[in-house]
Amino acid sequence: MTGSVVEPAAPARIEPGGRGDVGLFTWGLAQVSGLVTGTTPPNVFLVLGRHRKLFRGWLRFAGRLMPGGTLPRPDSELVILRVAHRRDCRYELEQHRRLGRRAGLSAAEIERVAEGPGAPGWSPRQQVLLQVVDELQDAGDLTDETWTAVRSHLDERGAIELVLLAAHYDMLATAITTLRVPLDRARRG
Repeated sequence: MTGSVVEPAAPARIEPGGRGDVGLFTWGLAQVSGLVTGTTPPNVFLVLGRHRKLFRGWLRFAGRLMPGGTLPRPDSELVILRVAHRRDCRYELEQHRRLGRRAGLSAAEIERVAEGPGAPGWSPRQQVLLQVVDELQDAGDLTDETWTAVRSHLDERGAIELVLLAAHYDMLATAITTLRVPLDRARRG
């Protein structure tokens, strides 16, 4: 699924929660995260945080993939941006364009993500990362050729992490889109 990114067609299905809805831990985390990213507190935290136990488990898992994963941050951001583009998930795109720049991706690379793995200018490693996203979304699997290419760039643990990263952000894009999580606003001043 490719195409241009559009605003959600409907209002939030679950509104971002306040401190009483999400609890002090999630509220504080969201406040700090917003300061770090230069936005209002992330609405994804304030929506998912309404299910406190699930949110904490998800946060631990998600944090082990990014930013706490073993893949270099530019690689992780490239994968996440490709997932977000293909899933037309504006929330993920906006978040990870900012994070991708901080991780070292150039503006040209971030824009080129939309063109996919066949676009000129990607390194062989970047081509493979993007190809993994496309194949997982299209077929739910990787061809043997792509798997061989993955293993030429990543060890066993890195290959596992790559597959989980792409699949996780696909799942997250589905949740964000379905719940109609509102975009975060840039922080003023």
